[in-house]
Amino acid sequence: MASPLAPTITGWINFVLLIVTVVVEVTAFVHCVSRKPDAFLAIGNIPKSGWVAMTGAALLFTVLIGATAFSFSPLALLGVIALVIALVYLLDVRPALRDAVDGRGNW
Repeated sequence: MASPLAPTITGWINFVLLIVTVVVEVTAFVHCVSRKPDAFLAIGNIPKSGWVAMTGAALLFTVLIGATAFSFSPLALLGVIALVIALVYLLDVRPALRDAVDGRGNW
C-alpha cells in the first residue's frame, strides 16, 4: 500500500526538476542570444539562428508544459529532448564558442 505522502513527494520532485530544467534552458538561451553570429560560423556548427530557435523552443516548451513534462506521459519524451538540446549547447557548443573567440575552451 502506498504512503499518503507519495503524491506530495512526487509533486515536489517534479517541481524541483522543472526549476532545474528552466534554469539550464534559460542559461543556454541567454548565452546563445548574447554571442556574435560570426563565432558560430567559426566553429562550423549550426548557425546562431538555429541554436536560438532550438534553445528558445526548448525553453518555451518547458514553460508551457510545465511539470507535466516530467510525469509519466507522452510529453515526457519531449521534455527530455528539450533538456538535452540545452545541455548539448552548454556542454558542447559553448566551450567551442569560447575557444573560437578568446582561445580558452574552459568555462
